[in-house]
Amino acid sequence: MVTIPIATAPADGAAEGITEGAAHDVGHYLRPGTLQLAALPPLSLYVHLPWCIRKCPYCDFNSHEVRTDTLPEAAYLDALSADLEQALPLVWGRRVHSVFIGGGTPSLFSPAGIDRLIGDIRARLPLEPGIEITLEANPGTFERDRFRAFRAAGVTRLSIGVQSFDDEALQRIGRVHDGAQARAAVEEAAAAFDTFNLDLMYALPGQTLAQLHADLDTALGFAPPHLSIYHLTLEPNTVFASRPPAGLPDDDLASDMLDAITERAGAAGLDRYEVSAFARPGHRCAHNLNYWQFGDYLGIGAGAHGKLSFPHRVLRQVKWREPAQYMRQALAGHAASNSHEVARRDLPVEFMMNALRLREGFELARFAERTGMPLSAIAAPLAQAEARGLIERLTLPEVGETVRPTARGFDFLSDLQGLFLPPG
Repeated sequence: MVTIPIATAPADGAAEGITEGAAHDVGHYLRPGTLQLAALPPLSLYVHLPWCIRKCPYCDFNSHEVRTDTLPEAAYLDALSADLEQALPLVWGRRVHSVFIGGGTPSLFSPAGIDRLIGDIRARLPLEPGIEITLEANPGTFERDRFRAFRAAGVTRLSIGVQSFDDEALQRIGRVHDGAQARAAVEEAAAAFDTFNLDLMYALPGQTLAQLHADLDTALGFAPPHLSIYHLTLEPNTVFASRPPAGLPDDDLASDMLDAITERAGAAGLDRYEVSAFARPGHRCAHNLNYWQFGDYLGIGAGAHGKLSFPHRVLRQVKWREPAQYMRQALAGHAASNSHEVARRDLPVEFMMNALRLREGFELARFAERTGMPLSAIAAPLAQAEARGLIERLTLPEVGETVRPTARGFDFLSDLQGLFLPPG
């Protein structure tokens, strides 16, 4: 938590690169309003690198296929730098607690490019000592010593999109790597990084419970510090949504798979601290925790989203989505395609959509702190959730009254979160 700064200029007084429009926006956001935030939440930085070798048929992220020899690395880094410059007036005086470089496939960028990106960020934003800097990587872009070069560039945490170690399963979901590449990438990550994450998917086309256990055997055999588990879903506007794959496990089998994952991860020393995230002590993802605790994050890059708090309002911002257009607009001083204040009536559900994903829940005081609204705004749905056995309240030393989902609430998380939707 930081105290809300009164000044909107950088500590050293330098103001080069600030456009008149950006300065006007800051004044606009600092005007009086209906919310009352006594302090600002922690601030993170998200950087989106939108290209990949091949778009997966289940993927609904802002990703675009590119050949490695046509990747516009230098031009895009120029645009990111311009984007960050334009955003600085919105975050003057605030330290950054975590950086996440996502995509797309950020590991398509060269280690020299990632080194330049992190250097550009450090030159413009005050970063916390020992800051977590995560880079997403795919085994299909793996080259020996490449991960070590990312570490030398300043990346402290690698997140590897393995999804499966089974060759046939990988082919069915359109991944560009095979099981051998996945295992080699994880081995190299374990050698190069003190902490790293493995992404695994379950309920894949044709997947059996035995095949899931085989994937878990391999994944847990590497003793990963962090494991993220995702159910394959058919998202709108994806290839799989229009042409669903055959052999998808039914709900009962998918539920058995999740039970097996939870049991085996726990037995291996990985605590399920969030619906989809398991970690060993000291290896929780600081960046994602800030999202789930309704912290702030500045988003730069094509299609990047951001959430920024001010004394009397919460702002959401989106950058231009299509990469070529984003680069043109960012270099012209207009990286944001749109910005809007979060309506007061929407803040409770936005907070709860994140906070209730955490196994430990949230302190009630944090709701008022992060939304600027009184606890009376959520009193009725909290009472309803408690009556239905979806949450429990408890008083913990030092943090006070806390709300957390019960085991039933975790199993029916969408129902629990839905109780906080605004009426109408």
